[in-house]
Amino acid sequence: MARNTDFESDERNGKGNKGMRTATRRRRVSRLSAEKIDYIDYKDVKLLQSFIAENGKIMPRRLTGVTAWQQRKLSEAIKRARSLALLPYTK
Repeated sequence: MARNTDFESDERNGKGNKGMRTATRRRRVSRLSAEKIDYIDYKDVKLLQSFIAENGKIMPRRLTGVTAWQQRKLSEAIKRARSLALLPYTK
């Protein structure tokens, strides 16, 4: 009678990780860094619209890939553009 090892029993039960890869995420590249934009202007509506979701919310850093400093400047510029009616508050 052959004795089953723990590895074989786990493999039969589907618990073994043989042949499975771990999921790796690609780091998002900031559009601001890629285009080498140093100053975020509140009058540049086309740029600011790319950082606003369809429902009118400002997109978070984890989705856009910008740095913390860039995110602060972006939100400040978006809020200024909204107050001057260059951008809508909602869509």
